[in-house]
Amino acid sequence: MNHLLLYCRPGFEKECAAEIRELCEQQGIYGYCKLEENTGYALFISQQSDGASLAVEKLNFRDLVFTRQWIACLPLIDEVDTNDRIVALSGYIAELPECNELWVEPSDTTEGREMQRFCNSFGSAFSQTLRKQGLLPRNASNRLHIFALSGSCFYIGFAPVNNSAPWPMGIMRLKFPQQAPSRSTLKLEEAWHWFIPQKQWQQFISSGKRAADLGAAPGGWTWQLVNQNMFVTAIDNGPMADSLMESGQVTHLAADAFSYQPHKSFDWMVCDIIDKPTRVIRLMAQWLVEGWCRETVFNLKLPMKQRYPEVKGCLEYLQNELNNAGLNASIAAKHLYHDREEITVHVRLLDRV
Repeated sequence: MNHLLLYCRPGFEKECAAEIRELCEQQGIYGYCKLEENTGYALFISQQSDGASLAVEKLNFRDLVFTRQWIACLPLIDEVDTNDRIVALSGYIAELPECNELWVEPSDTTEGREMQRFCNSFGSAFSQTLRKQGLLPRNASNRLHIFALSGSCFYIGFAPVNNSAPWPMGIMRLKFPQQAPSRSTLKLEEAWHWFIPQKQWQQFISSGKRAADLGAAPGGWTWQLVNQNMFVTAIDNGPMADSLMESGQVTHLAADAFSYQPHKSFDWMVCDIIDKPTRVIRLMAQWLVEGWCRETVFNLKLPMKQRYPEVKGCLEYLQNELNNAGLNASIAAKHLYHDREEITVHVRLLDRV
């Protein structure tokens, strides 16, 4: 199987394609990408007949910044008989590894969202048929995907359950808490879910920890910290939401986040400052190297052009700074669903090298 389909945020198809091509080449998997802007997906076609299967086996899905979901798939199946799609598509299932469930998904575009009801109903009917035929054994290690471009045009493929996104369309659905001062609060909540396994929350996101929020106003990210019973120092010249100040857990410092230097170290530092990514990454590196925090989640606002090279350059700079300081750290980055023109980065300091 040599087609690898990658879901992404519409408008980021080029970044998605550049990243997968580079990572595949590092594993000796060569090919080319096909894409159309603002479609919400890109296609990597390997020169090797099993290139896509090798990619989902050798690469770690979590290393992909711009890809929401991936499936090793068959070439496009079009002009499907709409009178009996189940019969028309059933023959292709035998070409795939065993899968334990079926997801039928549209792209995350206006046109795609209009197909969501069709995908839900077709997926339910097709799943029942496949289970009756014994073709969806629950102990299988892969998931069956059908990516629907229209009612008669589909990609069919699979993704390893343990090496792919665990949500349909690769999208984590979160409900906006009405008490939060801004919708940006969802970015930090999604980041925690993505980067930190739930079983580790009590250890790393727990009551009593001290956190700094750089560029905090009006307090969307501070709200998440307070909601986890942390004590927060909010650094911003702008005003914070009254409800947060009334919590008794927030100290507001009217200061410039780029010039502020703490007297004591924090367990956490979070940052959602709108500024050049190179300037922000230098600030993040300073906080980590100086020992002002042990763990951080921050956003890097991306330029309109050369976004993938910018991301690579920033992450390489951060890694080099930590290496030079003798610090060992885990660094992960993701273009999350609630991000727009930015990516989110998580860093945790480990033992010194």
